[in-house]
Amino acid sequence: MAVIVGLPRETFPGERRVALTPRACETLKKAGFEVIAEFSSGTEAGFTDDDYTKRGVTLATRAEVFQKAQVIAQARTLGANPVNGTGDLALLRPGQVLLGFAEPLTAKEENAKIAATGASLFALELVPRITRAQSMDVLSSMASIAGYEAVLLAALTLPKLFPMMMTAAGTIAAARVLILGAGVAGLQAIATAKRLGAMVSAYDVRAAVKEQIESLGAKFVVLDMGESAEGTGGYAKAMDEAFYKKQRELLGNVLKDMNVVITTAAVPGRKAPVLVTKEMAERMLPGSVIVDIAAERGGNCELTRAGETVVHNGVTILGPVNMASMAPQDASQMYATNLIAFLKPMVKDGALAINREDEIIRETLVTFEGKVVHPRVLEVMG
Repeated sequence: MAVIVGLPRETFPGERRVALTPRACETLKKAGFEVIAEFSSGTEAGFTDDDYTKRGVTLATRAEVFQKAQVIAQARTLGANPVNGTGDLALLRPGQVLLGFAEPLTAKEENAKIAATGASLFALELVPRITRAQSMDVLSSMASIAGYEAVLLAALTLPKLFPMMMTAAGTIAAARVLILGAGVAGLQAIATAKRLGAMVSAYDVRAAVKEQIESLGAKFVVLDMGESAEGTGGYAKAMDEAFYKKQRELLGNVLKDMNVVITTAAVPGRKAPVLVTKEMAERMLPGSVIVDIAAERGGNCELTRAGETVVHNGVTILGPVNMASMAPQDASQMYATNLIAFLKPMVKDGALAINREDEIIRETLVTFEGKVVHPRVLEVMG
């Protein structure tokens, strides 16, 4: 008896990704799974129902998908879709496995509601950053798309061109771009801005990333902070306000010469640190652009408004949200690959086996057998 994976259509406003692409469904079929998908589940990402049926996927209504599947694969589970996702609660059942983004460290009520159904929720953004789990790292996959898209948004908004151009009408100077944060999103932004011909600089609180920044052809900005904010698992750790105050003072002197600033600093489960204050933005050149990738987490720029464009003193601040949905086809393919890599080891002899001794399972399992079981989630739930 094969494990049946269910693919419902995403219901979050503006969400264009799908958790499993037709190609991913084919991979699952070859691995011995069956897939049942809701009608039109992949349309927003550019995949037709025909694309799915050609690969052996059964199409059904949403209720039938939840009823027949042992595993439900979503881009956004209830915690990441708190308004429209409530309709699925009545469809969940004990022992069913739910995979997807879940915002587990902030969605306290939603965690409790899923636990009450008896379903097992795996929050894929909690996948630990260990070698064995690299192929499952959904945060890195989606961040790489955000970094790329951020540069395109900046290039379209900036009133000048990115590359240096020698023309009969004179030489056009290259745009000066500063990337704040050299995680996956930041490194992708550096590479993209370089490809577009900009003069790129980058800053990160972790001195260890200097080599990566320079390997992409960008200049590493050195600020004398006196201490490192290198955290565990490759993340930056949260610092005290005195650290961020000093950082803002030193960064202000760098920002005033830049045409574009892209901010990417986010701490999991926490509000994003403010790196660019109103005063710092006011020192920037008129026509400059700030793209704040951390807009959904409160923003790295004090002037950011999530989902909006703010113009202040001639500086344009973009606060894009759900950036992975800007390239839903590739985002879906990457996400689906991560999801399959996570799911396959959970199946033994044709049946689901949740081994809570396994580090990856332990770190991502939020609800199990009617209870919230994740230590960090329990901590924030009090």
